[in-house]
Amino acid sequence: MKILQKTKIVCTIGPASDNEEVLRRMFKAGLNVCRLNFSHGSLEDHAKKIALIKRLRKEMELPIAIMTDLQGPKIRVGKFKNGFEHIQQKQEFIFTTRDVEGTSDICSVSYANLVKDVSPGKRILVNDGLLEFTVVDVLNDTDVKCVAVNDGVISNNKGVNIPGVYMNVPFLSEKDIRDIDFAIEMGVDFIAASFTQRAEDLLQIKEIIKSKNAMTGIIAKIENQEGLNNSSDIIKVSDGIMVARGDMGVEIEPALVAFAQKELIRNAGLVGKPVITATQMLESMTHSRRPTRAEVTDVTNAILDGTSAVMLSGETAAGEFPVEAVQMMHRIAVTTENTLDYEKLAKHSSESQELTITNAIARATCSIATELKASAIITASTSGFTSRSVSKFKPKASILALTDQEWVTRRLALAWGVYPILSPTFKTTDSMFEICTKVAKEHRFVKEGETVVLTAGVPIGKAGSTNLIKVKVVQ
Repeated sequence: MKILQKTKIVCTIGPASDNEEVLRRMFKAGLNVCRLNFSHGSLEDHAKKIALIKRLRKEMELPIAIMTDLQGPKIRVGKFKNGFEHIQQKQEFIFTTRDVEGTSDICSVSYANLVKDVSPGKRILVNDGLLEFTVVDVLNDTDVKCVAVNDGVISNNKGVNIPGVYMNVPFLSEKDIRDIDFAIEMGVDFIAASFTQRAEDLLQIKEIIKSKNAMTGIIAKIENQEGLNNSSDIIKVSDGIMVARGDMGVEIEPALVAFAQKELIRNAGLVGKPVITATQMLESMTHSRRPTRAEVTDVTNAILDGTSAVMLSGETAAGEFPVEAVQMMHRIAVTTENTLDYEKLAKHSSESQELTITNAIARATCSIATELKASAIITASTSGFTSRSVSKFKPKASILALTDQEWVTRRLALAWGVYPILSPTFKTTDSMFEICTKVAKEHRFVKEGETVVLTAGVPIGKAGSTNLIKVKVVQ
């Protein structure tokens, strides 16, 4: 049987990984979702990356999903003449709403209301808070004079946070709308919405997707207090969430980030929505072959919390060891998953799930698989609904999701413990069971003499109708 991690791995693709050799090795190492950060690069650059990903996943017959990450309403600095500048502690620096080329003395910032919303004493944080400034004076209608609190580097397009200031900006900029149109046209699988603060924010994107008859999923990035306050409503209308700990750790008290992470993972799990835990998970591997013990513990704890996926950002986008970072993430995930108390997980999930026919069937499927020590749970689904329902109960057995819809295989790339496989169309329940076991055997998930539990919905092809269980010994 294949050794695959149940917790999915999302990798940001950038200069360190956007070539065929490296990307192919990352796919083999356990990558499930390729993330493209639209805060950087041109659409032409992203189109080339998407074309490469699509070609390789087809060649390697892997259901690798593509997720585009919108820039969103996040405030950013502009571009610098030299790409970056070193800032010294106590150095004076000016942030301006004018369009200027950045130097060691001044740079532009993308927030038009900067002058109105800050005052002396306010903090301005750059690059996830690594560089901090204190506002000294509002000079005029465009410029704010600051002093650096610490040494650091400021560079092109880095994010800016102003804690305690509500940013009165439209959720979708013209750039975001262009990027959404591009993502849909390119057939990406997920769009990640930065700085989601309300459920209504996501509805704007849903309307665009609906107008183009697309099947693109929406991942809500929760990264400030407003998003946390409205997280229950946001989760309901999303197709999953991302715990974006970088900005979150700047926008809220850092000591509260771990609690917010646990709460978001728990609440998303209750309704069966995937959760991506992100930011600095193996940060030291940007320049080192080995992660720190604290980083390994961080990834482990996220998996123990119940995260569906873990994400690599700079480690794979610009790091020196992108393949090794994926390999390490895979090792941590598999090792952690081998220590989980699956009966306890199933019991906890059962107690917290709403009583529906689908949940009852999914729970029973997992229970039977546990009792019989089944090698796999096989789900037959046209929409992925059955597979996601079973995934909620965190079974020890692998969940093989057979579907005749290619887009569904990629949408399941974020579902915990689910291994999607493209299969022929099922016409009868008998042919469905026969095909399911045959495909599972061909993919070496099961072998002759092993027990599998199959679940599906009848009538075949009707989404959301999970109502059938069958136990079978593989012949």
